[in-house]
Amino acid sequence: MSGTLYTYLNPESFRAYKILIAAEYSGADVKVVSEPPEFRLGVTNKSKEFLEKFPLGKVPAFETTYGVAIYESNAIAYYVASETLRGTTVLDQSLVLQYVNFADNEILPAVCAWVFPTLGVMPQDQKVVKQAQEDIKRSLEVLNGVLATRTFLVGERVTLADITVACNLLLAYKQVLEPEWRAPYTNVNRWFVTCINQPQFKQVIGEFPLCEKMATFDAKRYNELYPKKEKDKKKDKNPQPTAASKKKEETKKKEEKKEAAVDEDEADDDMPRAPKFKDPYVDLPKSSFVMDLFKKSYSNEDILTKAIPFLWDNFDPEGWSIWQANYKYNDELKMIFMSSNLVSGMLQRIDKLRKTAFASILILGEDKNNEISGIWIMRGQELAFDLVPDWNIDAPSYDFKKLDPSNEEHRQIVNKYLLWEGDFGGKEVADGKIFK
Repeated sequence: MSGTLYTYLNPESFRAYKILIAAEYSGADVKVVSEPPEFRLGVTNKSKEFLEKFPLGKVPAFETTYGVAIYESNAIAYYVASETLRGTTVLDQSLVLQYVNFADNEILPAVCAWVFPTLGVMPQDQKVVKQAQEDIKRSLEVLNGVLATRTFLVGERVTLADITVACNLLLAYKQVLEPEWRAPYTNVNRWFVTCINQPQFKQVIGEFPLCEKMATFDAKRYNELYPKKEKDKKKDKNPQPTAASKKKEETKKKEEKKEAAVDEDEADDDMPRAPKFKDPYVDLPKSSFVMDLFKKSYSNEDILTKAIPFLWDNFDPEGWSIWQANYKYNDELKMIFMSSNLVSGMLQRIDKLRKTAFASILILGEDKNNEISGIWIMRGQELAFDLVPDWNIDAPSYDFKKLDPSNEEHRQIVNKYLLWEGDFGGKEVADGKIFK
């Protein structure tokens, strides 16, 4: 398998790395185009010729020797991989795919949320970072259990499962997983060190130092990437600012906060930038229902006797809406943990919706016979996923039905999803996720 890989290479190019590592194992002939004048990020990948082949304009992007264009790094890695890397049996191939999805849906969002602020490419939100740390802990615990009795994730040799998971963990092991933090995951640490010291890995990433001290938010770099507008150096001669000048200054500060973003034309797969975001609810009238108080009650008090009565006593049907969501492709769901991971991936990708939404999403049934169903409480009367493109990545896979909060039958539907108990078509609750 041969062709040309368009990308750029730096210590953060983990997506390109997995393609090149797979090529090292398989012996695929891959020509890398990553430097000017042949490739200039933000210029080459936005040209008419490039977009005709790769309409998303993102890298890594690959063109085979036969002129076929392939984008998405996992697909490219699969193309250049050998049969051994892909899995030699149908079962092994399925397990490889399982870990590739696990790496992208569970590990990567959390790693990015924690690590990117330390590189100065994203603002830091302590709540987001804390949640990311918890998500990484869970993923490492899963891997630690799997690797307790095996050297590699699938079979007896390195596969795309190991390459993808290891590459998605590179930044974490480099920036934040200091010795004390990673100490509980001895099996994962042993596996990771084994992988990065394989000749094929070292040929691509070189010597890889493990984190010694957890990195923190790089404010200097962030300010360089997202400079604020130069402030007026002229001082107001009047020591007592007028009400009008105060209002003008407050407006100016709000505008400056919104400017922590770069043109999306400069965005790419490896280094996502802070996108410009317009709050779809900014013009809605103030509501009497305070979502944060409900979330606090749901988290800290008895759900049946406290949280549910609080919801129905205070719910504002004019300012909020309730929706039932059912996954469209339940027949494709296999293992419970895979369905759970599918839900987790969706919730991680819509983090900005947390302030104005709550959800209880359940996985019902058993392995090879399960379904995903839940309820959403959202600001306004429209389905939130239709309002912002970034929120609508996973939502098209669900059917949504708007519930009537004045209808007792609909209230009982909401109650059972909040309690995780009741009649769910004869299926038991196997797992669930709360979005709050």
